[in-house]
Amino acid sequence: MSLSQAAANAKAWPFELAREILKRVEKSGKDEVIFETGYGPSGLPHMGTFGEVARTSMVRHAFRVLTDDKIKTRLICFSDDLDGMRKIPPNLPQQEMLQDYLQKPLTDVPDPFGTHDGFAQHNNARLRAFLDGFGFEYEFLSATEQYRSGAFDEVLLLALEKYDDIMKVMLPTLGAERQATYSPFLPISPKTGHVLYVPTKARNVAEGTITFTDEDGEDVTLPVTGGNVKLQWKPDFGMRWAALGVDFEMFGKDHQTNAPIYSRICKILGVQPPVQYVYELFLDAVGEKISKSKGNGLSVEEWLRYGTPESLSLYNFAKPRVAKRLHFDVIPKAVDEYYQHLAAYQTQDEAKRLENPVWHIHDGHPPSEGTPVSFALLLNLASVSSAEDKTALWGFIAKYALDTSPETHPVLDGLAERAVAYYEDFVKPEKTYREASDLEAAAMRDLIARFKALDPETKDPETIQNEVYAAGKAQPFDNLRDWFKALYEVLLGQSQGPRFGGFVAIYGLAETIALIERGLAGELAKDG
Repeated sequence: MSLSQAAANAKAWPFELAREILKRVEKSGKDEVIFETGYGPSGLPHMGTFGEVARTSMVRHAFRVLTDDKIKTRLICFSDDLDGMRKIPPNLPQQEMLQDYLQKPLTDVPDPFGTHDGFAQHNNARLRAFLDGFGFEYEFLSATEQYRSGAFDEVLLLALEKYDDIMKVMLPTLGAERQATYSPFLPISPKTGHVLYVPTKARNVAEGTITFTDEDGEDVTLPVTGGNVKLQWKPDFGMRWAALGVDFEMFGKDHQTNAPIYSRICKILGVQPPVQYVYELFLDAVGEKISKSKGNGLSVEEWLRYGTPESLSLYNFAKPRVAKRLHFDVIPKAVDEYYQHLAAYQTQDEAKRLENPVWHIHDGHPPSEGTPVSFALLLNLASVSSAEDKTALWGFIAKYALDTSPETHPVLDGLAERAVAYYEDFVKPEKTYREASDLEAAAMRDLIARFKALDPETKDPETIQNEVYAAGKAQPFDNLRDWFKALYEVLLGQSQGPRFGGFVAIYGLAETIALIERGLAGELAKDG
């Protein structure tokens, strides 16, 4: 079975979407497929930006595999930078200077950082550097350049011709007050340079112009071409689909109610709307929707301080239509799940590999290098050893996993560094040790005796885990979970942890015996 044949039956969501796109292309007869993602340059790229481009790239790759790469594809990252600046983000410098540029297109607002020709140009450059840093393959398009170069002229003239049809779509979605002043065309004042939200007083389809009242009360007539106007954002969405020939776009659930409007506008302009995919929004630690203005989210930079880029991609790949908490505590699990998927991939057949997230994360070519030590174990090593840098962890790692070093295992070295950072910022401040109960103390003394009976060089996690189980079963615990919870709370200062046998194997039998003795003596609870 060829790869494309296997892809035809693959159940992973990127393949499901790829098959939908292929059906669309077979009907249209297009020889090029356009994938699009949108970006608002009033702020810097964020987690949603990454997720949208990463997920769209996965769908694009699935389509290329499904079609044996016989159909050309493009991924357009579109910046809506002709929008007027309605408010000044509070985190920008030169606030007073920026006040003079409110309502002007973002590309006409000076760059408060002084590095580019304009504010949008600055943020667009940050976007491109952001995407380039992750190795995304894309084509950047600026709304300002598209409007002003005339690339949208043909479709804008058609929109002028279809003005009444567009208004029939838009007006029922608006309140009575807004209906009275609404126009799909936003003229850019030739006097002030402001993007104006004013009614269209007259239209001349033959001349390709609209007439409106400018801010000084004078009526002005402008062509809708050449960047003299832009469309309101909902008609603009549909117009862009039509003008660029977009075949696929995904967007967050906050767009879901407007998606039918985008599609109707696109049809009015003579083009079938693209295949669309709505993904759920991320939630913060208390279940509220993440907002850039609230700053209640987790940034890409913060994730990458503690987790790997691959773990971030995995978090975006998994169940995109399920709302997920995006908080620091999800990072360790995502890191370890990635390496679990990577290990499984090495033994899977081709069909199973197409369902494996790592296949989609790495465009079908996952690396072979995994990690002999889980991130959870590294975190607990950092915790029990109070490691201040990764060198302390390598002292344990090198004894457990022979022939490993930072030079030979750079992936593991990077995980060790992230584990120390995560421990310092999140684990250490929350550690709370307690003393053992009489029952727990009896089990721990038994465990010490069992560990001393083992070969001091024992590193087999299963052998050690069996002794841990035996010590717990020898005491009248109501539930063995209580025994393991006691080990974590008394020895690690936390209510849960890694598989204890694996932890002991890497930390060392002698070191663990000493740790238990300190716990039994109450030293850990006292120091903690």
